[in-house]
Amino acid sequence: MAHLEEGSREWDRFVARSEEGTFCHLAGWREIMADVLSHQTRYLVAKDGEGEWQGVLPLVRVRSRIFGHYLLSMPFMSYGGPLGTSAAQARLTEDAVEQARQWGVDLLELRARHPVPADLPTSHRKITVLLPLPETTEQLWKGTFKAKLRSQIRRPMKEGMEARFGADQVGPFYEVFSRHMRDLGTPVLPRRFFEQIARTFADQVIFGAVYLGEQPTAAGCGFLWGDEFELTWASALREHSRSAPNMLFYASCMEEVIRRGGRVFNFGRCTPGAGTHRFKLQWGGVETPLSWAQWSPREIDATPSPESPLFRIATTGWQRLPLAVANRLGPLLARQLP
Repeated sequence: MAHLEEGSREWDRFVARSEEGTFCHLAGWREIMADVLSHQTRYLVAKDGEGEWQGVLPLVRVRSRIFGHYLLSMPFMSYGGPLGTSAAQARLTEDAVEQARQWGVDLLELRARHPVPADLPTSHRKITVLLPLPETTEQLWKGTFKAKLRSQIRRPMKEGMEARFGADQVGPFYEVFSRHMRDLGTPVLPRRFFEQIARTFADQVIFGAVYLGEQPTAAGCGFLWGDEFELTWASALREHSRSAPNMLFYASCMEEVIRRGGRVFNFGRCTPGAGTHRFKLQWGGVETPLSWAQWSPREIDATPSPESPLFRIATTGWQRLPLAVANRLGPLLARQLP
């Protein structure tokens, strides 16, 4: 078993060839996790006797005195896990378990979209919703969007709101995202995290925002990988909720994805039965369970969650923080919440 110490071209070529490969597997995340969030990484490569690559597995170690000690593939995202032949995936998973045991982690979690070929418990606590996209934006409005959806989307349009997409939307995205996270009572990831994403994944990432005049009211960030786009982070400002700018953002994002050649809109992960789950289903998509393989010496079956009692106690206090204070303290905590 080899560790990828430097370089990324061969790794990314392998990911691109793998049927189950995702943007979350790309080597560029290693630098972001290490340099921006200060996490230790292990990018494992399985080779055959002739030195040919047979499998890969990205791993990130997240340690916190408050929240616990985890080895994840991949933190802060929906996907990860081993790629390659079944034998290589099994071998990589065995090595990940051994690494987790050596480091004394509370939980190893391989966030795969499909079952991992290994004898490990699997969590289905998260799902995603997938919506097939038509070839044109006209077909999107005429066929995909039902009458009720069209009415909800047009409401912010009638109030003068419009969507913009591009690399220049990183700042507006973070302006909305950071306020939204404070209002939820959840620490926010650092702005530099998203700025580095924009630089590292310029060919895959899409940033966008919906504006009322020059004020961003809803925003999101996601990745186009092959013909599938995942909206990984999305948010809207509460004071504009009556106008539903988030509806315009999602619709405009689908239009942007179609223009870029995408054919599947992935709404990102959510908890079954939660409000975000119901919101995503209203667009007509199909829910798909995620298969997160786990190993734990302490029978822990989940990373820290905002739905836990510990978080509920802290949420109310965090919501009362001034935005500047929340944005300064948030990144110190958010990096520990994978």
